[in-house]
Amino acid sequence: EVQLVESGGGLVQAGGSLRLSCAASGFSFDNYGVGWFRQAPGKDREWVSCFSFRDGSINYVDSVKGRFTISGDSAKNTVTLQMNSLKPEDTANYFCAADYLESCIGGLDYYGIDYWGKGARVTVSS
Repeated sequence: EVQLVESGGGLVQAGGSLRLSCAASGFSFDNYGVGWFRQAPGKDREWVSCFSFRDGSINYVDSVKGRFTISGDSAKNTVTLQMNSLKPEDTANYFCAADYLESCIGGLDYYGIDYWGKGARVTVSS
């Protein structure tokens, strides 16, 4: 069975840090772009970050550049999102996502995602 399982997240004060991890089972990340979307209450799901296991490319939405860092571990079949300098507007459910693509230059397209995780809650208090 194919699964993406997120871990991490939680509650933190503004300016703090959290780490999200995504582990895959049932398939290998090797040919995928893997990353994160987030969805705040009443808002659309927004792409956040992408890591390509094919060419090593990385990309971020402008609002998190310089604060979030994504990394991938092929041996462990995991992706990690380190989130620093968190802001209240980062509060959302964060979803791990995998797309069979070569590069993350264009980010991740919601409609192209092959696999989704169930989400992890991130709450940033002011």
